[in-house]
Amino acid sequence: MKKISKILILMLVVAGAVFLAGCASQDGDGGAEEAADVTTLNIGYQPSTHQLSYMTAREKGWWEEDLASNGVEEVKEYEFPTGAPEMQAMLAGDLDVAYVGAAPFVSALSNGLDAKVVAGVNSQGSDLVLRPEFSYESPEDLKGLSIATFPPGTIQDTILRNWLKENGIDPDKDVDIKPMGPGDAISAISAGQIDAAFLPHPAPTLIEQEGNGRSIVSSGEMLPDHACCVVVVSGDLIRNHPEMVAEIVKTHIKATDYNLDNKDEAAQIFADKQGWDVDVVRASLKEWDGQWIADPAIIADSTVDYAQVQYELGYVDEEFAQEDIFDMSFYELAITE
Repeated sequence: MKKISKILILMLVVAGAVFLAGCASQDGDGGAEEAADVTTLNIGYQPSTHQLSYMTAREKGWWEEDLASNGVEEVKEYEFPTGAPEMQAMLAGDLDVAYVGAAPFVSALSNGLDAKVVAGVNSQGSDLVLRPEFSYESPEDLKGLSIATFPPGTIQDTILRNWLKENGIDPDKDVDIKPMGPGDAISAISAGQIDAAFLPHPAPTLIEQEGNGRSIVSSGEMLPDHACCVVVVSGDLIRNHPEMVAEIVKTHIKATDYNLDNKDEAAQIFADKQGWDVDVVRASLKEWDGQWIADPAIIADSTVDYAQVQYELGYVDEEFAQEDIFDMSFYELAITE
């Protein structure tokens, strides 16, 4: 009886979203305008193993196959080096769905983005890599060094700055933090143009295997069980096409479960798509402290903590609560169907 009641409640949640969308779209004569059909879905993502669930679903043809019943005829993908430009694209209305870090999403919310997190993607999974000529015993040894990481407002920048501050190091005075995407940072540390890099996997493993650095601290050591990437869906889809959003979440769950059960194949999918040596990718997945997830509840508290840290760092000018960031009803619906 409890399960039946839960399903009924969740069905009412989706029905309510449809009803509210219809009310919101009434024309001046009092008649309701139907929401425009969505035949092309635009999805953004980034080239790290954190977001392999998107890539696996793409490789398997699941996005078009699963969403066809919702009228989707084509799924277009857009790759971004980091979360900041990805969220700029979503703010401009160019993306319907984004695989992105929780922190840049919070920054975009503060700039007026109409969207919600509907699923988790991964937790942890980044490393601070230091060039081999430098010794390291404690964060104090980083003073005076240059460290590349993703731009301000991203997961890596937020975690790194917060960790440095907690260890008595001023991130603006004691170190030189340089904003870079993964490709530029890998090239820079290889050329000795920077001293360290804090990047998501598989970049740290590649840097180590090429002899250009060693991992000294994982992101899970800096902030245990921290949120990283999430699935963000536009408010328009949530209000006007809730059945499609539920299907997007179901496809994401399917791809996440597939990757967890088939890690070698997942590594090959990433290697083929991004032009990496599959052995490097497989080694990365054995070494990293990351975890692929789908349940947004796992990272809800951590994401709210990010929002608070970003507020304290001055990246956002307001404080966000869980309900401002998440809509968990679609995940709950997906796992009960």
